[in-house]
Amino acid sequence: MNKLLLIAAFSLGAFAATAIEKDTTAVDTSFRFTTIKENKITPVKNQASSGTCWSFSAIGFFEAELLRMGKPEVDLSEMFVVHKSYSDKADKFVRMNGTSNFAGGGSFYDVMYTLKNQGIVPDSLMNGYNYGEDKHRHGELDALTRAYVDVIVKNPNKRLSTAWKAGFDGILDAYLGKIPTEFTLKGKKYSPITYAQSLGLNMDDYVSLTSFTHHPFYSKFVIEIPDNWRWEESYNLPLDEFNAVFDNAIDKGYTIAWGSDVSEKGFTRNGVAVNPEVKKENLPGSDQAKWLNISQKEMEEKIYKVKGPQPEVKVTQELRQKSFDNFETTDDHGMVIYGTAKDQNGTKYYLVKNSWGTDSKYKGIWYASESFVMHKTINIVVHKDAIPKPILKKLGVK
Repeated sequence: MNKLLLIAAFSLGAFAATAIEKDTTAVDTSFRFTTIKENKITPVKNQASSGTCWSFSAIGFFEAELLRMGKPEVDLSEMFVVHKSYSDKADKFVRMNGTSNFAGGGSFYDVMYTLKNQGIVPDSLMNGYNYGEDKHRHGELDALTRAYVDVIVKNPNKRLSTAWKAGFDGILDAYLGKIPTEFTLKGKKYSPITYAQSLGLNMDDYVSLTSFTHHPFYSKFVIEIPDNWRWEESYNLPLDEFNAVFDNAIDKGYTIAWGSDVSEKGFTRNGVAVNPEVKKENLPGSDQAKWLNISQKEMEEKIYKVKGPQPEVKVTQELRQKSFDNFETTDDHGMVIYGTAKDQNGTKYYLVKNSWGTDSKYKGIWYASESFVMHKTINIVVHKDAIPKPILKKLGVK
């Protein structure tokens, strides 16, 4: 009996030792990132349940620009820009007889236009929480404003009321707060315009860039997306030069306002954005028979189950264009690119500041692979000095 127990104990010990050995020698396929370059940014914010990423990202970009310029950190009001932009958007929607876009989305240029022509205020003076919430929840506001402008376009009185715009702005005031006309900061009086001017940002120094073939390179065109309701133009670059702008900007200490498509399955909710190959034969451990006998949904779940580095798409100019033309690349989300990193395989990633709060793996920061960024970027905004001089010359930007 004791001999049997001894043998059993020895066997269990050997099994445990084997298990421990297997655990310690297992291949770690999770992502391991090493930062290459990291430029200054302001803290991550939370747009919550609102379609205002365009305001959060562009405001975050300009806050980072102030840090780059050696100025003190500021917290600017995203909802000031939202209030002004919704009001302007309503004007255009009515003038266009309801044929222009009217929704919660917008573009980086909305923020640039506001800063240049309408000013800005600190977030402490206008945080937009005027409707019993402590997070941005714009479902009711967006539904109300859309219903309002739809009624105005129907023109039930056969003549536009002189009160319609005041009524619309009254909704914005009720939900987002009234626009301050004058305020005092550190003992000095400002209006929104004079406060914006005091920051020292020159909107004429910033340019929007993109890369598509349905317009000539080195020219400007209006990107055909609904959220570009102000019809602002972007400079068009070949993909290799577009890519060069990203790297030159980060290397020289600049951040980038990044408009992209995050509806892609490769844009995970755990802080990583990748662009995996979908060729079945390139998937680790796969074979033709295995993939031919499962549904499309099951196949996509396996392809996009992102646990670590994997082969990614080689992005070409033609692929970018095809994805845009087929509405596979859409204008979904604005963020801030502020640095670069690499994974354990040496693959390059961009450091991305998101506006979904800090309740995520990397506390609100995403690692977006170069393949994802080059494939799924709609446009970027950068300071003109962040663009390589030979490219600036081709664009005619001075």
